[in-house]
Amino acid sequence: MATIGSVIENADGGFSFGRRVALWVVPKLTALLLAIVGSTLRFEVIAEEGVTPATPPARGIFCFWHRCTLPAGWYFRKFRCSILISQSFDGELIARTLGLLGYNSVRGSSSRGGAAGLIAMREELARGEPVVFTADGPRGPIYQTKVGAVKLAAMTGVEMGCFYLLPARAWAMRSWDRFLIPLPFSRVVVSWSRAVTAPAVDADAATLEAKRVELNDSLERARARAEEHLGLRN
Repeated sequence: MATIGSVIENADGGFSFGRRVALWVVPKLTALLLAIVGSTLRFEVIAEEGVTPATPPARGIFCFWHRCTLPAGWYFRKFRCSILISQSFDGELIARTLGLLGYNSVRGSSSRGGAAGLIAMREELARGEPVVFTADGPRGPIYQTKVGAVKLAAMTGVEMGCFYLLPARAWAMRSWDRFLIPLPFSRVVVSWSRAVTAPAVDADAATLEAKRVELNDSLERARARAEEHLGLRN
């Protein structure tokens, strides 16, 4: 017997009755809980030497690791960013939740609708809006950058900003990304590293890969600095 939300599809977005109920309830509940907890968090911004952390109204491409989506979602809500989110059911949940916080969701991924997603993100940049990538999402592996942000940078000539958010106290889920759920009243470090310049629009595969590695290194420096700042790294 099929469970609710598994195989019974219907015309309303292709989702079953159970999933439509979840889409109505879960985003509202998640956004409310995030607002309650987020209002108690204390953010501390740090940066590599010579780096100026972005403040709203920021413009450009920004990248971070998937595990810090919750604290990032609260901290960056005033930036009014557009974020690339997969076309899956989980992606729909995230899109609706972030929409309640003021984000615009561009639907696509590295595997489904990727080209259309990048074109839509390019249009957001052309309008002067900031765009955001969970660089290792939506399925990982953890701390391994996908090439999507690099391709968008090549298409637009816009550099890629890199940051990481780390709560001093959080639950780490047993998921592929060790997803962080910050505890109320926690201090959260917002760590910025140097932006990565865009490759040329006609860059070959080897050049794109070299830029992807450079982006990966910058994101990992942001993570290392945050962990060191909180005394979590030897």
